[in-house]
Amino acid sequence: MGLPEPRDDGTALVTGASAGIGAEIARELARRGYGVALVARRRERLEELAAELSEEHGVRAEVLPADLTDAEARAALPGRVEGLGLEVDVLVNNAGFGTSGCFHESDVEREVQQVRILVEAVADLTGRLVPGMVERGGGAILNVASTAGYAPLPRMAGYGAAKAWARSFTHAIHAELKPHGVAVTALCPGPVETEFFDVSGPTPIENVIPKPAWVDAALCARVALDGLERNRAEVVPGRAMQAIVAAGRVTPQELRGPLLGRFFR
Repeated sequence: MGLPEPRDDGTALVTGASAGIGAEIARELARRGYGVALVARRRERLEELAAELSEEHGVRAEVLPADLTDAEARAALPGRVEGLGLEVDVLVNNAGFGTSGCFHESDVEREVQQVRILVEAVADLTGRLVPGMVERGGGAILNVASTAGYAPLPRMAGYGAAKAWARSFTHAIHAELKPHGVAVTALCPGPVETEFFDVSGPTPIENVIPKPAWVDAALCARVALDGLERNRAEVVPGRAMQAIVAAGRVTPQELRGPLLGRFFR
C-alpha cells in the first residue's frame, strides 16, 4: 500500500502549487505519471506550471485558483474537481506561510490566517476528500509539516504550533486509514530554499540552523513521495536535519522551550 496507480480519471490535488515545495511535488508526481490539479492563489504561475508538466510529461494538469483561507473556496474544490470528470486519488496539503517575531507583538489577523491555512484547510480538505478514498479502497495523503513542529518555537510560536498539529494529525489518521488502503505521510523538512522566507520575513531559523542542514525543494519532493509510496508516517529530508531531530528527541520536553528561546533570541 502506498501511492495508487495513476489513472486517466484520477488526479493528485496539490495545494500551494505555485512555488517552492508544492511546485516540486507537482513536478515529481508528473514525472511518475500522475495527473495533477494545481491549487494556489496565483493563476498565472499555476498556468505556467501546468503547461510545463503537460509538455514535459504528457500528463493532464488542471489549474484551480483558490484562496484556502476562504472556507467557501475550500468547500467548492471537490465539486470543481468532480466537474472536470476527475477523482482525487492523492491529496497534498502543502499550502501555507509562516509568521515570525514575539507573539504579543504580532499582527493578530495574520496569525489567525496562518492557522486557517496550516490547520483548518488541512482538516477541511482531508475531511472532504478522504471518504472517497476509503470507499474506493485506496488513495494517499501527504501533509507538509515541519521540523518546527517537534518542539515549542519561541519567536515563531504560531507556526511551530500549527506544524505540531499537522504532525499529530497525520500520525493519527495514518493509523486510522491504514486498514482502508489509504497511505498517509507527514513531510517534516527543516529549512528549505524557497520563497517562504521572503513571505515570512526574517526568522530565527535562518540564524540558528547551519546552511549545510538546509535542503532544496526538489529533494523534499522526492523524499516525500518515496515515503508516501512506502506509507511511512513521517519523513525528514537530509541527514543533517535527521541528526538534529534525533538530538532533539532525547532532550527533555521541559528543556526544549527554554533552550530554543535562548538560541532564537
